[in-house]
Amino acid sequence: MDNYLPVKIYTARVKQNNATLQKLFSLFPKEDIYFELTNNGLVIHIKELDFFNFKRHIFSLAKNSNSDTAKLLNLILYNIEKIKSYGLKGRKRLYVGYNKERKVKNREEKEKIRGIYYYAQGHNFPKQNNKVPDEFINKIIVGDSEEVLKKLPDNCIDLIFTSPPYNFGLEYENHKDGVNWNEYFNKLFAIFKECIRVLKYGGRIIVNVQPLFSDYIPIHHIISDFFIKNKLIWKGEILWDKHNYNCKYTAWGSWKSPSNPYLKYTWEFLEIFCKGDLRHSGNWKMADITGDEFKKWVYARWDIAPEYNMKKYGHPAMFPEPLVERVLKLFSFKGDIVLDPFNGVGTTTAVAKRLSRSYIGIDISEEYCKKAEDRVKNTQVNTSLF
Repeated sequence: MDNYLPVKIYTARVKQNNATLQKLFSLFPKEDIYFELTNNGLVIHIKELDFFNFKRHIFSLAKNSNSDTAKLLNLILYNIEKIKSYGLKGRKRLYVGYNKERKVKNREEKEKIRGIYYYAQGHNFPKQNNKVPDEFINKIIVGDSEEVLKKLPDNCIDLIFTSPPYNFGLEYENHKDGVNWNEYFNKLFAIFKECIRVLKYGGRIIVNVQPLFSDYIPIHHIISDFFIKNKLIWKGEILWDKHNYNCKYTAWGSWKSPSNPYLKYTWEFLEIFCKGDLRHSGNWKMADITGDEFKKWVYARWDIAPEYNMKKYGHPAMFPEPLVERVLKLFSFKGDIVLDPFNGVGTTTAVAKRLSRSYIGIDISEEYCKKAEDRVKNTQVNTSLF
């Protein structure tokens, strides 16, 4: 049928296992998946499927079947599992109609007419990428990032992921948090200028930031405006939703009045920018993100609980390792060089090591750098295929 994806399986002795097949496929709605026997085997017609539930039933049936039946069941599983193009709807994989263009016709042609990322045109970024000197690779460095980064060559870093001090008045070690906003942004942008310079052509810079809503300072917009004015391409924005973990209902503004209500937020932002090109070159064999991870993580709202071990590390504003893992796997390859110019106690560098990326971590606090080095030393490299 036209609205099903046919999966043809050529094998003998299918009819002897018809009862087992009937039992398996009866567990799923015929509107989602069904099969037909043919002279050469069978054809599975599939529209959508809770694949992991299907896989669980396959394993259960195969475990209690003879070897021929088990082989057939595993062959069915193999042929469905190797389908790599699908959408997601809840727990189900969508195999038909998931990429249909619904609203905009001739989209690519219209994009050319409008002009994509017009604000980044006319940049003078060199395309020649360079190597990082060996003395900086896999190092935690104590110092002012603006000065340390000046020692690196142009175009040498694949991915920069960081979260600068929030300027909320938090108690950082060896850093005054809560300075005048002009002073804050002048220093921050001096560091980001160096970050842009050392970033490779096609490299990405991703900044995790939380606006100071009480001061009505949209930090995420101000930072984005800086990168846009410096000719970087805005790739997107991810909402890191922490739900109610950081939303305390103690200040309402104008209670029960439109006069001046105070809005509550349970999320932070990840602002994503590219230098020169949206495409980051790399060997596809060095990608370690799974198909299901990719399909889930490109939806730009990530539900991740905040870090619980901040007291353990003595740092007031850490992001959690799962956040870093998603960023690194979605936006970099194994073997890439990852930089965090506000490395703190080393979450970025620890995850980079675990995921087989090279790293450079910089922080002005000697105490934080010692903790970051300890974390890296106690981090094991993930040797699994995915």
